[in-house]
Amino acid sequence: MILEALHTSPVALDSEKHRHLKLALPITDWRVANRLNAIFVAAVEFSDVAREYPIVFVRAGKEDDGRDQIAPIAVLGLLANQNLYERDGQWRASYIPAVLRCYPFCIGRIDAERFAICVDTAWPGAQSETGAPLFEADGKPADLLVQMQKYMESLEGEIQRTRVLGQRLLEHDLLREMRLDATLPDGRQHSLDGFLTVDDEKMQALPDNIVGQLHREGTLGLIHSHWLSMGHMRRMVDWHAERNVKLAPAVAANEAAAPQGPAA
Repeated sequence: MILEALHTSPVALDSEKHRHLKLALPITDWRVANRLNAIFVAAVEFSDVAREYPIVFVRAGKEDDGRDQIAPIAVLGLLANQNLYERDGQWRASYIPAVLRCYPFCIGRIDAERFAICVDTAWPGAQSETGAPLFEADGKPADLLVQMQKYMESLEGEIQRTRVLGQRLLEHDLLREMRLDATLPDGRQHSLDGFLTVDDEKMQALPDNIVGQLHREGTLGLIHSHWLSMGHMRRMVDWHAERNVKLAPAVAANEAAAPQGPAA
């Protein structure tokens, strides 16, 4: 899964071209993700994600039969290219979503069945002097690459299984458009839309046998995790206001230093 706001220069790994490439892991400076305002989360990690992030749903293309494809995401920012979970290089949550833990690795799709392991070569930690090697001297994958390939293959399987959740929500018409209207401490209004949430009234209207089915297959628990996670939206509004206050002096200084145009 290549994310444009994160993987700015993904390159498919090649044992010849990248024989001497090393990665300075683990990542200690997350400013590389400061433009990432949302990230996909797999169903298997909902309980961990819901403790610290808002989980919502988005339309993510089409299924083979033409239906909408629905994907769950963790919201990281209230504006485009804004990540409130990154502050001065530090990550502000103890749990990091599985897709982000892959970084600087990502999966590049070749076709429906095949994919390539890629590395974001724009990351400062991707260099050839120090760090963990990706290949042995004879060109065979080193331990880091072997372990990461296993992890990403497992994650890809979870991503495919998570698509079933979206199908269930559509099948039972449980989603509705979401809009968040918040008042910032300075009195300004901020709105956030474009997301989907599970409608409580539609859930209550489901027949008992459908509720039982959703419970047995685990979908009901995922829905409750989604609802629980929405409480974190309030914290994000506070973080957004906090960041604006911090940036205000710099913005004022820049405006004061800007050359003035000729008087009318």
